Amino acid sequence: MKATLTNPVPLLALRELVVFPQQVVPLFVGREKSVRAIEESQKEGKYIMLAAQKDARTSNPGQKDIYSIGTLGEVVQLIRLTDGPIKVLVEGKSRARIKRFAQEDEFMLVDVEEIVPSTEVSTELKALMRSVNVTFESYVKLGKKVNPEMIMQVNAIEDPSRLADAIVVQLNIKLEDKQDILETIEPQARLEKILGHMKSEIEILQVEKRIRNRVKKQMEKTQKEYYLNEQMRAIQKELGEKDDFRNEIQELEDKLKAKEMPDEARDKTDKEIRKLKMMSPMSAEATVVRNYIDWMLALPWNEVSKDEIDIEKAREVLEEDHYGLEKVKERILEYLAVQKLVGKMKGPILCLVGAPGVGKTSLGKSIARSTGRQFVRVALGGVRDEAEIRGHRRTYIGALPGKIIQSLKKAGKSNPVFLLDEIDKMSTDFRGDPSSALLEVLDPEQNTSFNDHYLDCDYDLSKVMFICTANTLHTIPQPLMDRMEIIRLSGYTELEKLAISKKYLYEKQLKENGLELNNLEIDDGAYIELIRRYTRESGVRNLERNIATLCRKAAIEVVEKGKEHKVTVNADMVVRYLGQPKFRFGKQEEEHQIGTTTGLAWTEKGGELLLIETTILPGKGRLQITGKLGDVMQESAKAALSYVRSRSDMLGLPRQFYDRVDIHVHCPEGAIPKDGPSAGITMATSLVSALTGIPVDKNVAMTGEITLRGNVLPIGGLKEKALAAHRGGIRKILLPKENENDIEEIPPAVRNELELVPVSHVDEVLFEALICSNAKEFERMLDRRQQRDETLFENMGRDDDESSGGNKGDKQPSGGVVTH
Repeated sequence: MKATLTNPVPLLALRELVVFPQQVVPLFVGREKSVRAIEESQKEGKYIMLAAQKDARTSNPGQKDIYSIGTLGEVVQLIRLTDGPIKVLVEGKSRARIKRFAQEDEFMLVDVEEIVPSTEVSTELKALMRSVNVTFESYVKLGKKVNPEMIMQVNAIEDPSRLADAIVVQLNIKLEDKQDILETIEPQARLEKILGHMKSEIEILQVEKRIRNRVKKQMEKTQKEYYLNEQMRAIQKELGEKDDFRNEIQELEDKLKAKEMPDEARDKTDKEIRKLKMMSPMSAEATVVRNYIDWMLALPWNEVSKDEIDIEKAREVLEEDHYGLEKVKERILEYLAVQKLVGKMKGPILCLVGAPGVGKTSLGKSIARSTGRQFVRVALGGVRDEAEIRGHRRTYIGALPGKIIQSLKKAGKSNPVFLLDEIDKMSTDFRGDPSSALLEVLDPEQNTSFNDHYLDCDYDLSKVMFICTANTLHTIPQPLMDRMEIIRLSGYTELEKLAISKKYLYEKQLKENGLELNNLEIDDGAYIELIRRYTRESGVRNLERNIATLCRKAAIEVVEKGKEHKVTVNADMVVRYLGQPKFRFGKQEEEHQIGTTTGLAWTEKGGELLLIETTILPGKGRLQITGKLGDVMQESAKAALSYVRSRSDMLGLPRQFYDRVDIHVHCPEGAIPKDGPSAGITMATSLVSALTGIPVDKNVAMTGEITLRGNVLPIGGLKEKALAAHRGGIRKILLPKENENDIEEIPPAVRNELELVPVSHVDEVLFEALICSNAKEFERMLDRRQQRDETLFENMGRDDDESSGGNKGDKQPSGGVVTH
């Protein structure tokens, strides 16, 4: 019985399915409403409306849950199953639109309107149909899921609407896209959408095909390698050749049994050996695993050097290799003494800070020799990759452990003296921060379980004696500095350099230049000349180079005049061999000067004499500071002037004196940058001398920071400054009272020849530095200055009290504060 369209018609809601006209679809129907709708269509011989649900999870769909456009269909076959559901075969007839829901209770009845598409075929539509046919053929050939016979069936269809509906049911597209095509009435628009979907699907299928081909080739390659390896093994077995790979595995297992190592490392190594057994010896992965096993077996996990705890012998070794450096030597002896008493202690982490050439690196070798340990050195200058410390993970090609583990393997012991050289020269970039990686290495509480990325297991670094070296501390991160014991090497004094030259450098250079002791003699005057005028450094590197030059000059004469010839070098002959002096040697002034004061400066190369010159000019109160001074030093000059202005009455200066004069403060050797606050009292003394006309004692040098109240604050580098003063012929040094404890650091030979005067206020400084023996003489100096400067301070309105040097009503003598 053929179905007819008589409204209302029963509605069958479809889940995850869109039925198109001319499509025959089998359906399993289980919902009660759906079963009754099918039974209703069978009773009356009606069409059934096939419409898709918007949400497949809705079990009891209503009017809002169903698309308004579907397909009118006819039930071709119905089979009732024993367990309840029925199986039906439906055929789509035409598109239809739901106009009204007539019933929704027992089953859904709807009024529908049949949609008839246009049958007109234009030339453009024919071209589109041909393009769709060609694309569909490509889709079928790539997809392998559509029966190739469909190509002939589709090519035979001339109706564009039927063509579109016949193709869309073969495409693997989403439900929403199929519903969109069903709702597209015009055949041309429908075909254009289908063409777009097919092209997208073809692109996806082509990518899938390329992936399948690559996987297939890789599998074929792996199978080929496996086959060839098995063939090679069979040939070796037939020829009677021994299995080298198996013997290597056995050798590794024997080494593991004999090796002393922690349980974690042993388990990991054993696991890797078992993994290696299962691999082909020719594979790349086997090489990676074999390298890892070799590293694990080569490391000194529990092998240690026995410490030679002999305090006297250690002291002899340290004294033999280095002159001076008492603090470092004392710290090493302390470590050995404690270890002898305790039996075991964590290795100290020392950081030797000092200028280049003072012996930081060579000191590490001496420490290793004095303790009987192995010595390893890692240069950290320029290191900017964290992997240099922690190593690379094995996933990277060519991965290796970090420098810490590599150096321990090189040492062959787990308790060497480990020198981390130039720790202040590390930098950071996108690859990580190596200084952060060192935090674990240099922390005694953490380095018992140092984890290298390559080893991927803990290594105990607590037995290692780490020694770091640096030139400065300001580039070392604070958390890293906190983990180290800082020992400052201040540089060698002139006397120490003289001793080092005679005891170490002289004999070393004689040997390196092929000379005997009777070929060259250098007297003390020549050494002093080299130290003062040909080098300017904290260490002895350049000094050694100059001694080497003298040896080479002597070698020429020995070769020309015979091996018995002897060259004697004194201070006057140094110029002949080395040319003109390279540096100016700072000495005290030849006579007492007005406005010129001798200060003391610290540099990385040692202490220096620093002259401060002040001159007074007619002007309008301008302060000019020259000599390439830094911001801090310029601020010290301004603070000194402010203090002098605040004490003008007591110093015998007219009120408002600074409005009619310009003050120029200059520090000679203007090409050399200078900075720091320690020249404050030097500038104040120079200003007072220039303004009062009282000369400054040429035998006095001073150092100290000044405040606006005239207090003298502590400074650094007192030892180096005192040595510079002694070298320059200074007899008296004015230093801050708070630096009294630092006087002990000055060598006794220098300290005994200097008068060290602690001061706490600028008034004390003026009393010690200006040429006046008492307060009355100071007042007479002020009177002479007043007469000298009458023309300079003309019309400045000084009254009698000002000229006498005191405030109005001040009963205290003008020089009373100065004498303090």
